[in-house]
Amino acid sequence: MLTVAALYHFTRFADPAALRVGLLAVCAAAEVKGSLLLAPEGINGTIAGSRAGIDKVLTAIRALPGCGDLVWKESLADAGPFRRLKVRVKREIVTMGQPDVDPSASVGHYVAPADWNALIAAPDVAVIDTRNGYEVAIGTFEGAVDPGTDTFRDFPAWWQANKGRFHGQRIAMFCTGGIRCEKSTNYLLDQGVVDVFHLQGGILKYLEEVPVTQSLWQGECFVFDDRVSVGHGLIPGPHTTCRACGRPLTADQRTGPGFEQGVSCATCLPEYSDADRARFRERQRQMALAEARGEAHLGQ
Repeated sequence: MLTVAALYHFTRFADPAALRVGLLAVCAAAEVKGSLLLAPEGINGTIAGSRAGIDKVLTAIRALPGCGDLVWKESLADAGPFRRLKVRVKREIVTMGQPDVDPSASVGHYVAPADWNALIAAPDVAVIDTRNGYEVAIGTFEGAVDPGTDTFRDFPAWWQANKGRFHGQRIAMFCTGGIRCEKSTNYLLDQGVVDVFHLQGGILKYLEEVPVTQSLWQGECFVFDDRVSVGHGLIPGPHTTCRACGRPLTADQRTGPGFEQGVSCATCLPEYSDADRARFRERQRQMALAEARGEAHLGQ
């Protein structure tokens, strides 16, 4: 059984590139796989490995400047959800494209999972899902507003176009693990919204702590690893990923028109050219050959 740790922390790194080599070495020595992003605004990522390996990496991260109070979420996986280790330096640890947004300065009110149901049931509260459309499609909270965004970068423009709908209401927002809400609540505060709340620990913490008999969550929660989706108790869900576009797929979608293993699904079929699909087929063929040899292919 492997431990999966999802984490993020907003803090100011003067030189995030200088931290990369040391962190990469610690992860490799601990035989931990996954993805970590470093940026001037902090760190974000999900990693998996043995209990001892994860503890070593978390100790190293907590030793980074300003990360002593790092908070993370854990779950268990029967098989490794990642095949590689990546430690990268980016402009942002979650891309919103708003240079003035600074979650380390101010964010909305944190709401514990145990108190979330009461908040979103209040008649003067508008609940907004800050995730992307393909994530919302497989699960969300009852009554939540779906902005229909393709990327988080689209959220500010959506808000500017729709803010009049929420005049006089308190705003409650949520996302997978909490990181997007840190930025979106700071953005709304800067836009003059006074009463802004967000789900502490995100959907993952809610699914971990709130009993299914009391839950207002409907469906599954998309996660960015090979589990694809999780449900209550963070038990892996039934979804797989379209290898062409990365969208989550149900069993029915995998047998429906437009689906070709490793090449397309019904949604992305019109989004790629014949040349693209030829490349995808070749990748799929190479993956099958690698599997037959008992090897892991990087395309997986």
